[in-house]
Amino acid sequence: MLLLQAAMQAVSPAVPTDWSVLAPMPYVSPPQIPPTLSSFVAGEIAAGRCAVARPANGRYIVKVDVATLVGADGIVRRTVPRAIDCPTVEQYSAGLVLSFARANLPRGTTEQWYRATIVYEWLG
Repeated sequence: MLLLQAAMQAVSPAVPTDWSVLAPMPYVSPPQIPPTLSSFVAGEIAAGRCAVARPANGRYIVKVDVATLVGADGIVRRTVPRAIDCPTVEQYSAGLVLSFARANLPRGTTEQWYRATIVYEWLG
């Protein structure tokens, strides 16, 4: 099984270095991100596990980009969160993108990298 996974990763395109050129995730139905998803991120920051300064107005806004490799069949092959100095929030965001994409992406003609951005907002 590990040999098969290694072979599959070897043929996948590398993560692009310039994420600004990535097209946005082509969701069939754009995901609705309820405010409750921000509570995990708020907890990580409150616990000191993330280096996010308290904003002067008390309103936190944390953005996480996730490069996402989508196969021609519309299935996510790989997610790579951009580092924001908070590994738990990075992985949480990658998991959310995977969840939002499940049965919510069109079929394409080739495997392609996209960028998903998740924005967490709350008053702290």
